[in-house]
Amino acid sequence: MRPESPVCPSLVAWGNAWLTGHVGLDEASDQVEAVAGPVVTGDVPLRAYLANLRADGLHELRLALPAPGDPLGLSGPAPFNAAAVDAGQAAIAVLRDRRLGLVPAPDLRGSSYSGVRLEIHEAGPVRQDLPSLAEAEHELSAAMRSATEALSAAEGPAQSRPDRLGHRGGELAPGYPGRAHRVATLATRLAAVLRLADERGLTSAQIAARGAALRELDRAVRRALVAAHHAIFEPLRQA
Repeated sequence: MRPESPVCPSLVAWGNAWLTGHVGLDEASDQVEAVAGPVVTGDVPLRAYLANLRADGLHELRLALPAPGDPLGLSGPAPFNAAAVDAGQAAIAVLRDRRLGLVPAPDLRGSSYSGVRLEIHEAGPVRQDLPSLAEAEHELSAAMRSATEALSAAEGPAQSRPDRLGHRGGELAPGYPGRAHRVATLATRLAAVLRLADERGLTSAQIAARGAALRELDRAVRRALVAAHHAIFEPLRQA
């Protein structure tokens, strides 16, 4: 399971919209499964699992989009961090007295079934050092300018590939502020550009310059997506 599968961004966006009363549980579950396919946790369908978590005090879902060397959104323990980095994504369910890390893996049952299984891990405290939406938007704009300059100086052919996250899964749900929708849309489009980068025909110096810019853009894209998916709660935290 890689970040190209949009299950965790969709789960966080629509789950938070449900938790804040903007959509119903059925709609939230249907929207997640529309982009990810059938989702189960253990043997429990997504809709029932979310209802059970709510009864246990679920009040927020957090998004983690880590990469090797950059555990964005993660705060341990080690088994959860390792699984999330390997998957490239995770959702964190924040309950009254504990946190659960949900890491997606392919759920293949026979030749005609393809879905997602969320593996459950104990998770550490919520990270308090993640960027605000305004900070993430500023970082994304700066990284985009740097990447544009680097790509303009080292143009190379690009190969067109399917990109699920670039089409679905980066969108937010009802209840999110307009700025969050704008940042998430831009970050999702840039994520598609990153996956189309091709180094054929470039010199070693061009590859190095472009690679550095794209790594910084990748970091800014992930931070922007995380900030956008948490923005539904920002006014409450600042109050």
